[in-house]
Parts: sequence; structure tokens; C-alpha cells
Amino acid sequence: MQQGAEVYQKLKSLAKKKYGQSAGNVGDEGGVAPDIQTADEALTLITDAIEQSGYTGKIKIAMDVASSEFYKTEEKKYDLDFKNPDSDPTKWVTYEQLADQYRDLAKKYPIVSIEDPFAEDDWEAWSYFYKNSDFQIVGDDLTVTNPTFIKKAIETKACNALLLKVNQIGTITEAIQAAKDAYAAGWGVMVSHRSGETEDVTIADIAVGLRAGEIKTGAPARSERLAKLNQILRIEEELGSNAVYAGTKFRTAVNL
Repeated sequence: MQQGAEVYQKLKSLAKKKYGQSAGNVGDEGGVAPDIQTADEALTLITDAIEQSGYTGKIKIAMDVASSEFYKTEEKKYDLDFKNPDSDPTKWVTYEQLADQYRDLAKKYPIVSIEDPFAEDDWEAWSYFYKNSDFQIVGDDLTVTNPTFIKKAIETKACNALLLKVNQIGTITEAIQAAKDAYAAGWGVMVSHRSGETEDVTIADIAVGLRAGEIKTGAPARSERLAKLNQILRIEEELGSNAVYAGTKFRTAVNL
């Protein structure tokens, strides 16, 4: 957590230096929001922050691509220039081309996990990527913490990790069952916050209680994001020497 906090502050500093003071403003989940045009540009900035913080080789990157946002349903292609209202349709890419881009990025940057690499309705793309990649592939929009979609994703080999949003499925009981279904399939589980959050810390307790090994709760900024991180620290203090840190085994933390 200390490493993450230090890299975050360095990233904020680098963003303001390169893109102007406004780049230090934070978004809904605490992340900085510089005017970046490409994934390569963003990842370079992040790895520079990691390096300048002294953590090269110790920190890995997990991406949330949210690709449903730039999927062209009729053409079944992805518009990487989607922020441009006049984007060139001839430059839209197929899912195979997008998968190649992910693999190329992973050769340059320490990427270990990709969430929603393809659109929620592009099941063929997910299965293709699953067969041809060794990333952790996290289903969020694909599964929406729904048992029916989780079962389909398991059967079609679409992904290998579940983004668990408790208030998306509706009850703690159903959330626990969703995690159990994921574990039974050999998946990883990433317990997640929502964009609109409160200072409730329940998901921190759930992440530890389920032995998830992964939690997505925003940057170390904004009180509703920090609340979860502080709760994890309190849990660690309470557990003492019984606390287990999964580290690089985050995908199979439940088995530790």
C-alpha cells in the first residue's frame, strides 16, 4: 500500500509537470486525468512514476479497458480514436488486432491483468483472447456479478477472473456465492468498489473474508476511497502475524 501511495503522488507530480497543473485534478475514483491520447502514452507515464519511486520490478500493472465504450456494434470493430467525433472508420480494429495490441503493450510494460478487454456482447473475442493469452482476464461488464453470465463465461472460457461488485448482485449471500462459483472454476476474484461510492468499508472486509487477494477501490485520494484502504490496514493490525499477503500469487490467494 505504501508503494502504491508513493507511486500515485509521483504520478500526479509527473502529470502536472508534463500536461499542466490541471492534470493533477482527480477524477471520480481519485485517479489523475491528464489529456492523454493513447494507452502507450498513459502506460509510459505510469512506468516512469514507478521507476522514479524506486519500485521497478516490484509493481505490476492492471488495466481496466472498458472496451464496451468504444465498440462499434454494427461493424463489430473497436474505435481507438473514440474521443474524436470524426474518427476514421478505416482505422477501427477487429478484436484480433486489438488482442495483438494488448500483447504488444505487455511486452513493453509490466501488465499482468486486463479488465474488460472486449465489449460485453463480443463473446467470441473474449474466448479468442482467453485461448491465446496468459493475462488475468477480468470480467466486469461481461459478467455484471450475475450467476447466469458467470456460468456462461466459465462454459465458453471467456475470462479467468471475476470483478465482484456486491451491490450489483444485490445481497452479501449472492456475492459470496458468485465468488465461490468463480473459485470453483479456478478463477481469481477482484472485489470492487463502484464509481459512486460512500465511506462504507464493507468491501474491504469482504475482500479479506473471501481471501480474494485483489481489491479495486480507487486511488489513495478522496475519503470514500481511502476509507477502504484504511480498513485493510486496521484488519492487518487485528490479524497480526496471521495476516497473509498474496503478492504475486494474487490470482490464487484463496488457496494460500
